[in-house]
Amino acid sequence: MRNIPANKKKQWLLLITVLLGVVATAQQKYEITAKEAVDLALKNMASVKNARIDYQLQESKNKEITGQAYPQISGTVQMNRFFAIPVTVLPDFISPSVYGVLQQEDVRDGSGNPITPPSSYQTFPARFGVPWTASAGFTVQQLLFQPDVFVGLKARSTAMEYAANGLKVAEDTLKQTVYASYYSVLIAEKALGFVNDGLKRLEKLYKDQTELFKNGFVERLDLDKTTVSINNLKTTQSQLEYIYKLGQAGLKLAIGVKQPDTLVLKDVLSMDAVKKDVLDNSSFKYEDRSEIQLFNSIQKLQQLDVKRNKLSYIPTVAAFWNYSQNAQRNKFNFFNGNEKWFPTSIVGLSLNVNIFDGFQRREKIRTATLNLEKTTNTIDQFKEVIDFQQTQTRMQMTHAITNLNIQEKNMELAESVFNTVKKKYEQGLGSSFEILQAEGELQQSQSSYFQAMYDAIVARIAYQRAIGKL
Repeated sequence: MRNIPANKKKQWLLLITVLLGVVATAQQKYEITAKEAVDLALKNMASVKNARIDYQLQESKNKEITGQAYPQISGTVQMNRFFAIPVTVLPDFISPSVYGVLQQEDVRDGSGNPITPPSSYQTFPARFGVPWTASAGFTVQQLLFQPDVFVGLKARSTAMEYAANGLKVAEDTLKQTVYASYYSVLIAEKALGFVNDGLKRLEKLYKDQTELFKNGFVERLDLDKTTVSINNLKTTQSQLEYIYKLGQAGLKLAIGVKQPDTLVLKDVLSMDAVKKDVLDNSSFKYEDRSEIQLFNSIQKLQQLDVKRNKLSYIPTVAAFWNYSQNAQRNKFNFFNGNEKWFPTSIVGLSLNVNIFDGFQRREKIRTATLNLEKTTNTIDQFKEVIDFQQTQTRMQMTHAITNLNIQEKNMELAESVFNTVKKKYEQGLGSSFEILQAEGELQQSQSSYFQAMYDAIVARIAYQRAIGKL
């Protein structure tokens, strides 16, 4: 940039600084525990966000139902122009009166005969009204009783409970996924650390053997065997790095952070944390499960639905008041202050009785009752599923803890054997074959230990979900 003018240099430096700032802003670093990972997921994931929106939607629906119980006020303004004033056909109401007077006065015709009315009278058309009419007014209506509205008012708290339980189910499902994903990454990270340590030991062994080979104390075969072990362990290292990176990507997806971001897991794996209070379910009740809470809410809503349909046989009662002003003009002059508007006001009660609806209400009651029966059956069956889940996960947890204890002791023993063989080899009392065999057995025991720990953690998470304490 020597030949670039000073002002251009400043522009380039500013641009580079901005770009570096954008990159730094785009990529974030998260140092999180398992609990913090769950909290992040609950904040970011669409399934929980949508469940919260469902809760807000139910709040709006409740307010909508409440609004139906408030006075309803509506206003209307109407203006009409008759290009042809409607015609009304009227009976001849004049002739009967004339004939009646003539008979009463005993008026006779030219021949001296009494005048008699005809057997029928003609009709004549008449136009009533003016070309221009207008009206403006409002109506106030207060619902006094309507079954679906008043049952809906009673159902508001249950509906909110249903929405809250739906959110809880979504949260529990997400928690189980995040916990399992978090600990799988943590275990892969720890296992990779152990493999890296083993690789360092073998590389040091190879280095030592190389010096011994130069001095004629070991054969070329010993170097080749160690090389094979190093290559095998590098393959294992590559596989674990792949599992670790893939697990990191899956965890990022599960908690709702971007793939370029960095995750640092702060929790420490320990046997005590895995085993602590794991089989304590003495205080369990079915309502601890969010799914049962959700089904119970559905059941309450369906019970109210049955009640609502049964109450539909009761009449709907409402009070109303209507006030309006009307104007009739021969020409368009409604805004002329000298012309009159004529007010109309009415107050009344309306009673709406559904006498016969083709048995629709009866079938609605039957449908609502059958839906309630289905939910009751579902709850009973799901309780049996919960019993099975607890039995299954308890057995899995017991087996996993037992296996974890065995693998922990086996790893400690393999480590002790390796250290003993290593000392013998360093003192010239052991062969390279023995130390390579001990190293392989140590790696195998470590791999089995971490697999057992993962199985125990997954079993613990599943058991806690089964007893509703996740």
